Amino acid sequence: MPEKKYIVRLTAQEREICRQTVRKLKGSSEKVRRAQILLKADADGPGWTDQQIADAFSCRTKTVENIRQRCVLEGFERALERQRQALPPGLKLLDGEQEAQVIALRLGSPPKGYANWSLRLLARRVVELGVVESVSHETIRRTLKKTR
Repeated sequence: MPEKKYIVRLTAQEREICRQTVRKLKGSSEKVRRAQILLKADADGPGWTDQQIADAFSCRTKTVENIRQRCVLEGFERALERQRQALPPGLKLLDGEQEAQVIALRLGSPPKGYANWSLRLLARRVVELGVVESVSHETIRRTLKKTR
């Protein structure tokens, strides 16, 4: 078995914070599980293997590895808290003008040989016309649906 790259060594204060979090169920269930993982991964404590921890807390070994890595590289507080996404989900890929062009194209007649516009056909045509550099049919679908 390869030697661990990131060894977690908790201070007495950090250990107590983890114990309090687990004992009082303070924070989200994810935070409690991260605290449990850190307690078991502590080299000065039980020092369980990643597989033992993953089995005990019903998670993947990669989750345990990621928590270990965050604790060593970013600090105890960051490892205990939820990692925020770099970019929020649902960023708009088309601006208002581009959306208008897509809708206008959809309302027009389809190319020869086609009875109706398909989403994939619309996506290809939008790229061909240079409205955007690249776009998926799913983005076209969301643009045309617009029920948000």
